[in-house]
Formats: sequence, structure tokens, C-alpha cells
Amino acid sequence: MVVPYKNQSQGKKEQVAEMFNSISPKYDFLNHLLSGGIDIIWRKKAINLLKNKGIKSLLDIATGTGDFAIEALKIQPEKIIGVDISQGMLDVGIEKIKKLGLQDKIHLQLGDSEKLPFSDQSFDAITVSFGVRNYENLEKGLSDMLRVLKPGGYCLILEFSNPRTFPMKQLYAFYSKFILPLLGKMISKDPAAYTYLPESVQAFPDGQNFLDIFHHVGYENTQWIPMTGGICSIYLGQKSK
Repeated sequence: MVVPYKNQSQGKKEQVAEMFNSISPKYDFLNHLLSGGIDIIWRKKAINLLKNKGIKSLLDIATGTGDFAIEALKIQPEKIIGVDISQGMLDVGIEKIKKLGLQDKIHLQLGDSEKLPFSDQSFDAITVSFGVRNYENLEKGLSDMLRVLKPGGYCLILEFSNPRTFPMKQLYAFYSKFILPLLGKMISKDPAAYTYLPESVQAFPDGQNFLDIFHHVGYENTQWIPMTGGICSIYLGQKSK
């Protein structure tokens, strides 16, 4: 199991929370800088897949500072709840939402993705951006997400993946090994965080491997949409009606 702090005895979940608490003040800046701003386009393309699907209630897991929850307003749900295990990230997100005057539309709260504090069949859609690779138990997290989805509901996941073709594969390998950790260390002051990021991406079962797990857990009509040469992928699944 890939963890941020290899010299600690804490579990992955606790380490991930500690890491995001540490980098939360610089997270938004680093996120946009290290992706060249293309992460904004990825979110827009992902949310567009939920348009015209009658989404009234939406749960955004690993919501962080709330960017994906804010983007989800474009499909006009009646309710958006965001959960995250990092209070530091939530504090930044809550302040951002207040500044945008969206506190009546989006509610952020502390929550564990593998033990969601919601009743069965509570949401029309669940979204996760750049969060599932941080799950301590991927199948457990996906299963609990399925539990709180309403029949026919959608699960939309945006996650980093490993490019497989030349030259993107080679360029991304160089960037993630040398450039990303260096910039992350300089700006966030937490060198482990941006060493963990490429390590967690490399270890994550992306592409068809993820679809196999997605389907095994119980999702139907699954899709995998690679973007930007395979640096990022969108996964979409549906709960049976």
C-alpha cells in the first residue's frame, strides 16, 4: 500500500488526512499550477456527463476545497453535500463557498468515504475528483458509495491515470519523477505530499483494471474516458434500477 509518510505507523487514511491538512493552504494554487490549469477543463468535461439526467441530490466525496462541488452547480441539483477526511481542506472550501455566496446550495462536512454518514439510497449522483486512489480500501469505498446511491443513480469519478503511449508516457514519467516533487516541495513545504502523488497514481488500478473493480462491486453501464493522452480518466457507472 502506497502511503504519504513511509516512516509512520499510522494507516493510510490517517496519513492522507494529515497530508491534506498540511498542504491545504497551498492546495488550490498547486493544483492549478502543476496541471497547467487543465484540471479545470477536466472537471467541466466530467460534470457535463451528468447533464439532463435529472440529478436533484448530489454527494461529492473527497470534496477537498469544493471545486468539483462548485462545478456541479451547472447541472442544477437541488442539494449538494461535500465530504472529506481533511478538516484543513474543508476549512478552505467552506471559506471559498462563503465568498462565492453559495453556502445555501453547498454544504461541506467531515466524512469517511468508506463509511459514509448517510442513509441507503440518499443521492441521485455521487462524484469524486482525484480522491479514489487515496482510499485505504478501494472496494469498500466504492461499495459504500453504491449503498447511498438511489436506484438508477450515477457514480462519476475523475482520477489521474498512467499514459500508455509515446510520447505522453515518457513526458509524464519525467514530469512526475522530477518536476512535480520539486515544485510541490518548494511551495507546499511538505515533500512527502508530492512524492506520494505520482507514487499513488502509478500504483492505482486505472483504465480497464478500474472498470473491472467498478463492475465487480456492482456498478452497471460503466464507461472509461481517457483524457489528455491518458494523464487523467473519467469513469462513469450506474446503480441498477
